Amino acid sequence: MLKRLLAIYFVFYIGLLLNGCGKSDKELWSSAQQNLKDGKTNEAISDFEKLVKDHPESSSASRSLYEIANLYHSKVVKDITTDESLKKGVMFYKRVYSEYPKSKEAPKALFMVGFIQANEQGRFDSATVSYKLFLEKYPNDEMASSAKTELDNMGVPPKEIIARKLEAKK
Repeated sequence: MLKRLLAIYFVFYIGLLLNGCGKSDKELWSSAQQNLKDGKTNEAISDFEKLVKDHPESSSASRSLYEIANLYHSKVVKDITTDESLKKGVMFYKRVYSEYPKSKEAPKALFMVGFIQANEQGRFDSATVSYKLFLEKYPNDEMASSAKTELDNMGVPPKEIIARKLEAKK
């Protein structure tokens, strides 16, 4: 019985040691930043994802999701199509505002969801929903007027928007 108890204690102790061997949120953030500087985008994304998974309470978690979303939105991730990259960008931006709604990245992330849907994917119905949600959740955000402008011009070609503005000035 004592041997069995010692074996259980030993396994538990080893588990605690191994669990404590993970990188801190600061180490993962630094590693991700270094990987970005070195042009290792996929490795940076892995570091950011590990930071969010291992340290979801960290102040860097929402920033990490936002950085991942930016990388996909910028279409710098290798070996995926533009469409797939934009879909992943939207998915990660959505995670920012749904998992960290009070973070400073949340309003920007929700705005970017609408922007990508409207201006890069041509998904006007989805973009309208996203912009309206943005205005509901963050009515006093500095991007609120831009969201309203986007809604007012949803689906309108740029030339027509410019013509409207020129007409309004007369």
